[in-house]
Amino acid sequence: MTEEEESGVHLPLTAEFRQQTHFLRDVIFHGKFRALTAEENTGSQHGLFFQDGQRRVDYVLTYPVREPDGGRSSIQPEHRPNENDITHNRGSQTQGGDLQTHPSSFQSSPAADVEKGHPEETFSSPEDHKAARREEFEAKLRTMGLELERDEETTIPGVGFVKIHAPWNVLCREAELMKLKMPTKKVYEVQPSSSVLKKISSFVNKVLEPLHPHVEEHQQTNIKQLSHTFSREKQHLFDCSDKDNFFDSRTRSSIVFEILKRTKCKAKYSMGITSLLGSGVYTSAYPLHDGDVNEEIAEHNDRKLLYEEWANYSVFYKYQPIGLVRKYFGEKIGLYFAWLGLYTQMLIPASLVGVIVFLYGCATVNENIPSVEICHPKNNITMCPLCDRVCSYWKLSTACGTARASHLFDNPATVFFSIFMALWAAMFMEHWKRRQMRLCYEWNLTGFEEEEDHPRADYEFKVMQKSLKMEQKSQHKIEKLTCGDRLPAYMTNLVMILLMIGVTFAIVFGVILYRISTKAALHMSSSQISRNHIQLTVKTTAAIINLVVILILDEVYGAVARWLTVLEVPKTEKSFEERLIFKTFVLKFVNAFTPIIYIAFFRGRLVGRPGRYLYVFESYRMEECTHGGCLMELCIQLSITMLGKQLIQNNLFEIGVPKLKKLIRFIRSKQAAFHGEERKQKLQRYETDHFLEPFAGLTPEYMEMIIQFGFVTLFVASFPLAPLFALLNNIIEIRLDAKKFVTELRRPVAARAKDIGIWYDILRAVAKVAIIINISSPANITVHGES
Repeated sequence: MTEEEESGVHLPLTAEFRQQTHFLRDVIFHGKFRALTAEENTGSQHGLFFQDGQRRVDYVLTYPVREPDGGRSSIQPEHRPNENDITHNRGSQTQGGDLQTHPSSFQSSPAADVEKGHPEETFSSPEDHKAARREEFEAKLRTMGLELERDEETTIPGVGFVKIHAPWNVLCREAELMKLKMPTKKVYEVQPSSSVLKKISSFVNKVLEPLHPHVEEHQQTNIKQLSHTFSREKQHLFDCSDKDNFFDSRTRSSIVFEILKRTKCKAKYSMGITSLLGSGVYTSAYPLHDGDVNEEIAEHNDRKLLYEEWANYSVFYKYQPIGLVRKYFGEKIGLYFAWLGLYTQMLIPASLVGVIVFLYGCATVNENIPSVEICHPKNNITMCPLCDRVCSYWKLSTACGTARASHLFDNPATVFFSIFMALWAAMFMEHWKRRQMRLCYEWNLTGFEEEEDHPRADYEFKVMQKSLKMEQKSQHKIEKLTCGDRLPAYMTNLVMILLMIGVTFAIVFGVILYRISTKAALHMSSSQISRNHIQLTVKTTAAIINLVVILILDEVYGAVARWLTVLEVPKTEKSFEERLIFKTFVLKFVNAFTPIIYIAFFRGRLVGRPGRYLYVFESYRMEECTHGGCLMELCIQLSITMLGKQLIQNNLFEIGVPKLKKLIRFIRSKQAAFHGEERKQKLQRYETDHFLEPFAGLTPEYMEMIIQFGFVTLFVASFPLAPLFALLNNIIEIRLDAKKFVTELRRPVAARAKDIGIWYDILRAVAKVAIIINISSPANITVHGES
C-alpha cells in the first residue's frame, strides 16, 4: 500500500473510471433511472441539503471556475486531474455516508507531491496551482470526517461551490474537543419562594406581556433544563434521539469552521483556510442562513422568526429576543445587542431629566437676571469692537436674543444635570456588569475560557518569508516574529498616528481662521441682514464645516488604522481586532471631540485684553466667546456634530452602503440579465447567500455607539436634549442593525464570548473622563465666557 493510500488522500481518477463514476452519478442524482423523492427534491431545491436531500449543508466554500470557452490547461503535461473527481458523490458508499473511489484506481497527483514536499512540482498556470491546493485541502477535510459535494453547474458564472456536511460522529468528536455545553435529559422545576412573590411575578408578567416578542424563550415556564459539557462516553445523559436536530445550525457551522481552521495543506509551509482565502484558492467561506424571510410560503425557521419579531420597525417597542439572537448568531453578537438594548433602556431616564432641564430653562428665561439686564433698554452699554479695523463699537442690548437663548442651556438646573449624568454613567457601567454576568450564567459560559486562536494568514506568510531567508543563510527554521521584526511597523504606527492627530488639530485651527475671517468679512457687508446675524451665521457654518470634515476623516482614519494594524502583523485575530479597535478609537475620538474640547476649554481664554489682544500670524485676532458665554456655541457645535453623524453616518451609510455593494456584486456576477422572479427560482440558498455582504465584524457597530456615548456623557451640560436624540436614534439603530444582520449580511460564524472585550475598558475610560468633565465643565465654560 502506498503512502497516499494510507493517508486516505483522494487522488485523481483514470479516464475510464471517471466515465464510470459520472454515469453512476447521473443515475443516482440526476434522476435518469430513479426520480428523487418529494422530500429529497424539496431539500435539494432550497440548497440547504446535498443532492440526496438528507445531509444538511453546514458550510460553503466558493472558488473561481474557468469559463467554458476559456480553454483548459494541464497541471502536468501528460495529465490534468478533474476537480470534480474529489468532491461529487460517486463510487462506493463508505461508513461515514460519503461516496469514495477505490484507492487502486488513483494515480499520483501534484497535490500528493506537494504533500510530500516534492521540489519538482510544476504548474502551467496559477489556476492549476490553486486547483491542486484545493484538491489537497479537500482531501484533508475528508480525512477529518467531513463530507463534501461540489457544484460547478450553477446559475452564477465563474463561481463554484463546495458544500460541506459534518456527520454525527464528527459533531460529537468536535463538541467534546471544544467543550460545548449541551442540554441534558435532567430537568427541574423552579418554585417561587412564596405565594406573594408568585402573585407579584404573575402581575408583572401580565403587564409587560405586550412588550415581549412572541418567541419560545419568553414563554413563562418553571421547567428548566440542566446543561453539561458534552462527552461521547456520557451520551446517555443527553437526549440524542433526534440526531439531526441535537446540534443546531449555529453549532454545526462553528464546528465545521473550527475544523477548517485546524486543517492545513502540508506543502513546504502550512496553509490553512485563512491562507487559502487570502491567496485566492477559495474566494469566500460562509455558513448558510436557515431559509428565506420574505416569501410567505417559506417554512418557519429561526431566521424568519427573527425577521418578524426583531428585525422589523413595527416591533420597535418590544424587548429584543436576545436568547434567539444568541441561538442564531452566537454569543458575541448576542452580547452586542444585549449591551445596545441596555444602553438604550438607560437612556430613558436620562432623556426625561434632560427634557425637564430644558423645559425649566424655557420657563425661567424671563426671570434670568443677566439676560434681563442685557435686554433692558436703559442699560445701553457700549462694548469694544469684536475685530480690528472693520468692526466698530456696538451696544450690549443687541445681544439680547443670544443671552436669552443661552439661558435655555445654561441655568441652575444645568449643574444638577451634570452631576446626574456623572452618576448615570457610573450606574450604567455597574448595571452592564450585572447584566453581563447574568447572561454568562444563562448561556452556560461560566466556566468558558478563551483558547488561543489560530495564527492569521498574514502572520503565517510573514513567518514563511522570514524562514526562507534564514534557511538560505543558516538552514535555521523560524517559527515566530520578534519585536525586532515589528520595530519598523511600530515606528510607522507612532509617526502616522501623531501625523493624523496633527492633521486634526490643523483642520480645527483652519476652522478658527475661517470664523475670524468670515466674521470680519460680514462686518464689511453692505447688507443689514448679514450684519445683524453675524454670530449665528459664523457659528452654524463653522459647525457644518467641522461635521463634513469629521465625516470624511472618519473614513480616512478607519482605513489608516486598518493599514497600520496590518503592518504590525498581529499573530491572532483577537490581537488584530484589539489593536485595530484601539487605533480606530483614538483617531476617531480625537477627530470628533477636538472642536468641542477647543470651544469648551480654550476659546475665550486666549484673547488678551483691550489694547493688548492676542494675534495669530500677526493679523488675525483670536476670537472671543459670545456675550452669554461659550456654552451656547458649544451647544451648536455638539448638536450639529452629534445629529449629523447619527443621521448621515449611522443611518444613511448603514442602509445605503450594503445595498450598493450587493448591487455591484450582483452586476459583476453577470446576473443582471435575470428578472427578479426568474432569479429567485433559479438561485438556491448557497447561491443567494453568495450575493450578501460578508460579515466584517462588530467594530463599526460598537465604534459609533461609543462615540455617541461620549456625546451623551462628556459635554451633555451644554445640550441637555442629547440623551433624547440618542434614545430616538438607538430605537431605530437596533432594528436597523437587526435587519442588516438578518437580511443584508451573510450569516457570521457563531463565536463564543463571555464579555464585550476591550470595549468595556474603553467605555470605562470614557465614563471616568465624563465624571471629571461634568463636575468641572459647567462652571469653567460659563465663567471664562463671562469674563
